[in-house]
Amino acid sequence: MDDLAILAGLFAIAFGAATIFPAQSEAALVGLLVAGTHSPVLLVAVASLGNVLGAVVNWALGRGVERFRDRKWFPVGPAALDRATGWYRKWGRWSLLLSWAPIGGDALTVAAGVLREPLSSFVVLVTIAKTARYVVLAAATLGVLA
Repeated sequence: MDDLAILAGLFAIAFGAATIFPAQSEAALVGLLVAGTHSPVLLVAVASLGNVLGAVVNWALGRGVERFRDRKWFPVGPAALDRATGWYRKWGRWSLLLSWAPIGGDALTVAAGVLREPLSSFVVLVTIAKTARYVVLAAATLGVLA
């Protein structure tokens, strides 16, 4: 498999993991890091970009939540969305620093759209959160944190 296909695959998995598809972007990143065939910085950048853009899709879905909320493919169930909206109302945009979390993180990105968080601040905070997760994962995988 050529380099571009590998990076595109990582991007797609990370993108999907942030939206409606069950995907384990962490496992893909760890596998590629262990293989040692690509720059860890490049891998973290590609995974982060895919995951952040997937979160932007959630934000956009949140903006149109009334049209999409009851659709089978909508990435967040009504209870999770209500809970995340409550967190968001309580903690504001800073709650987006938890957007990396496997439970509730995607709901927070949808809630940010529902509550009309400006895209610019959304992207900055989500990029910090999601990139930090991948940096910590890469550091742990490569033994930097040992």
